[in-house]
Amino acid sequence: MPSTAMKKKVLLMGKSGSGKTSMRSIIFANYIARDTRRLGATIDVEHSHVRFLGNLVLNLWDCGGQDTFMENYFTSQRDNIFRNVEVLIYVFDVESRELEKDMHYYQSCLEAILQNSPDAKIFCLVHKMDLVQEDQRDLIFKEREEDLKRLSRPLECVCFRTSIWDETLYKAWSSIVYQLIPNVQQLEMNLRNFAQIIEADEVLLFERATFLVISHYQCKEQRDVHRFEKISNIIKQFKLSCSKLAASFQSMEVRNSNFAAFIDIFTSNTYVMVVMSDPSIPSAATLINIRNARKHFEKLERVPSLSLTICPPLGWVHALDQPGISLDAESLVLLGPNKLEVLDLPLGLHVL
Repeated sequence: MPSTAMKKKVLLMGKSGSGKTSMRSIIFANYIARDTRRLGATIDVEHSHVRFLGNLVLNLWDCGGQDTFMENYFTSQRDNIFRNVEVLIYVFDVESRELEKDMHYYQSCLEAILQNSPDAKIFCLVHKMDLVQEDQRDLIFKEREEDLKRLSRPLECVCFRTSIWDETLYKAWSSIVYQLIPNVQQLEMNLRNFAQIIEADEVLLFERATFLVISHYQCKEQRDVHRFEKISNIIKQFKLSCSKLAASFQSMEVRNSNFAAFIDIFTSNTYVMVVMSDPSIPSAATLINIRNARKHFEKLERVPSLSLTICPPLGWVHALDQPGISLDAESLVLLGPNKLEVLDLPLGLHVL
């Protein structure tokens, strides 16, 4: 088990039937949406330790939302529940007929958080949005968001609309987990350098078990702002289908006349997706690049206190000038219109 400093306590709270356990099971236990119907109500508090990105462990407290339990959380269990909380996730059923009681419990949570964990991050999920008429969703969510932000003062909350039936659940949880990754800026910097070196349009990093997007870099603007969550949802479902057939998902290549997308195992805790639109760069070059960048991202995960930076090369080796060059070396390969260039990574790897 990683050190205490890498454990993050996450409270998942909300009224009974709001959908807390269903969303937890989809994200962390590989359930599909229709299978959550057989889940029963949570009794008191269910604890689970979710290993995330190797070093990070989410200490997830799924708190039952029946009135008796909720009252106990604010009285006899107050210190135990609300001490050392990194994140509070409060789930609201958008069609609840007891909105006033929901808001009362939420305010009680905030008071306990303010007293015991004043630095905790607060997220509110307005859930089951699929039950709302599509043309009313924006308006209803905006009204609920304004109410929650006002009630949360002096604390700040971030609100998401969610449903287990679409990609919105992945968007919310990716954003939440992003806040908990200790070396996320180092990760993003290296991902950006990697993308620029291999001339990718976009590079995404997924957590291996949940397929949540934890980092990305794009060189070109993309039209679909929800593409990350859609990809997470699609690939997670595909992985589950593979497992039911006793097959394992490792990699995928999707290609059309406009782009090629490669999804492959990256580190022991992540998958990577690389999107290329340059038709002159063959699949083999991109796959070699992915393979040879793996160990550097592995180091970044294992030693978060180090800054491992993939930088542009100090010098180029032109493969067309040296036809006997081997691509099995630890190199990044760039194929341009006129020449094949090989970047020897050790020249550009710095430990700061």
